[in-house]
Amino acid sequence: MFFLGIEALCHDRPAALLGKRLGLLANQSSTDRHFVHARDRIMSAFPGQLRCLFSPQHGFFCEKQDNMIESGHAIDRATGLRVYSLYGETRKPKAQWFSDIDVLLVDLPDVGTRIYTFIWTVVHCLERAAETGTQVIILDRPNPIGGVLVEGNLLQADCTSFVGRTAIPMRHGLTMGELARFCNRKMGIGAHLEVVPMQGWRRRDLFPATGLPWVFPSPNMPGFASAQVYPGQVLWEGTNISEGRGTTLPFELFGAPFVEHRAVLDKIAATPLPGCLFRPLAFEPTSGKWAGQTCTGFHLHVTDAESFRPYRSTLALLQALMQLYPGQFAYKKPPYEYEFERLPMDLMIGDQSIRAGLEQGVPVMELERAWAPDLARFLNERSAVLLYD
Repeated sequence: MFFLGIEALCHDRPAALLGKRLGLLANQSSTDRHFVHARDRIMSAFPGQLRCLFSPQHGFFCEKQDNMIESGHAIDRATGLRVYSLYGETRKPKAQWFSDIDVLLVDLPDVGTRIYTFIWTVVHCLERAAETGTQVIILDRPNPIGGVLVEGNLLQADCTSFVGRTAIPMRHGLTMGELARFCNRKMGIGAHLEVVPMQGWRRRDLFPATGLPWVFPSPNMPGFASAQVYPGQVLWEGTNISEGRGTTLPFELFGAPFVEHRAVLDKIAATPLPGCLFRPLAFEPTSGKWAGQTCTGFHLHVTDAESFRPYRSTLALLQALMQLYPGQFAYKKPPYEYEFERLPMDLMIGDQSIRAGLEQGVPVMELERAWAPDLARFLNERSAVLLYD
């Protein structure tokens, strides 16, 4: 039988939590298998103990679209509880916000990708909790793209930001609970951290194997297919290539008015890109880049999840478009996620030498071989925080 962390917590009702003042970091996707929200489960299991809510990027109801579109503090109409925004006036909770709670419960999804900001909101909470003596309990959820495969270069110190604060690869293969344990340890935070693990989840399980309904964790993550390609396709955010925002298939679609199907397919043919298919098409975004203009591009279909390498695939495409369209391809300029000087692409890739290698025409497979020792070191480090077989 499979149980989420929130389901296990509310079933067991640990005595250590009885009488404690609780806060909850969550958003609208923090539901159980029956779509009951975590705040409602907690209020039922621990009557009168939930004191306030905290929301990550995009707001409590995932109503805010893009990066640096802030949400304000609010009152949750369903419960009357205060909602403190952790993507507004500050990304780190203020000490006084923790003064009314003894324990911060965290029930947030993750999509298995370093750039996804929810883990960095959790890290900010761990840092504040270490200062205030507040306990943090992660109610664990599946990594939707599995816990076996990892991919990419490690984040370098000069590329740290709100889309990466410690040396992990783009696809890390950890659950939110495991990743919080890793950061608490690796970054020397030392918060009083516990994880309520899932029951019945296996590292090899992709999201469909859980039998859970997909509740979108952010506005442009409408389904599992978007999450599968996200570890690579998110890189288009750092360019003038549309990543499919303003369409119904964000991150699955990508393109620009100047892209030519055959030229791109020919250019990437030399790089092994198993487990996927690039289907030529045209689309017209209703918002974001190239809004109202026809973009020629592709629909990225995953045909074999086990062999698919999303980061490699998008790096190969990125290099192809750089080389094919030097006068039209462009990087996004700052700001990006509250960084006002550094190039967004460097923060996203996490290593300036990788961008330089792509620009110089270094084959993507050669770049992979160069970062392989670092990735092996990460795999060894992460073994200390794994909770599942």
